[in-house]
Amino acid sequence: MNNLSIIISILFVIISFVTVWQFYNAANKSKAVIIFLSALLVLQAIIGLTGFYQSSQSFPPRFVLLIAPGIIFTLILFLTKAGRAFVDTLNMRKLTLLHTVRIPVEITLYFVCAAKLIPELMTFEGNNYDIISGLTAPAIYYLVFMSKKLSNTALLVWNFVCLGLLLNVVVIAILSAQSSFQTLAFDQPNIAVTYFPFVWLPSVVVPIVLVSHLTAIRQLIKNRAAIASSNTNQSLSVTK
Repeated sequence: MNNLSIIISILFVIISFVTVWQFYNAANKSKAVIIFLSALLVLQAIIGLTGFYQSSQSFPPRFVLLIAPGIIFTLILFLTKAGRAFVDTLNMRKLTLLHTVRIPVEITLYFVCAAKLIPELMTFEGNNYDIISGLTAPAIYYLVFMSKKLSNTALLVWNFVCLGLLLNVVVIAILSAQSSFQTLAFDQPNIAVTYFPFVWLPSVVVPIVLVSHLTAIRQLIKNRAAIASSNTNQSLSVTK
């Protein structure tokens, strides 16, 4: 990490805190949410600072422990009744604006790549197009929620497309990490995420972004189903 400016590390700390804060606001300032996410930040920071994730020889790879909490958190939210009830209370407007954090994230990754800590594949100069999500988020917010020039259908499509962009870079990051699963970027593996503060990218920031997309998709599909059901009931009432 000696090649990386301390400013970039500080910037990523700020990005992580802003991401957590935005999700906290979208969750109607839930105390449970801020406590959980704060604990996750602290836990992953402590583990990252010990150098635990920097070993590439263990099996299963220690890298798995970086992404496992986020996966478990997401599954609990969408596979349990209580989790789905919570998800349905999240503010879709605020979740849409949350995606603007992907702009500074991608800019940070560019400088991390310049320091030879991740492959170019993980940046917007390579195969990572995730910055498009961040750049379009303010426009989508304005056109859907403010001016009403775009429908919820457009918002649904945008969430699916941006979810695909997110999954694309996640797969690249996993396959580029130094582990028994590595199949990409052997000349410059993805090692930044094994160091603090970048351990927060796969363990905190990405899961929040993922949950934000899945929540919006769920809410929009539910709304469409409710409207369709209402229209059907009205049609049946007219024919009686």
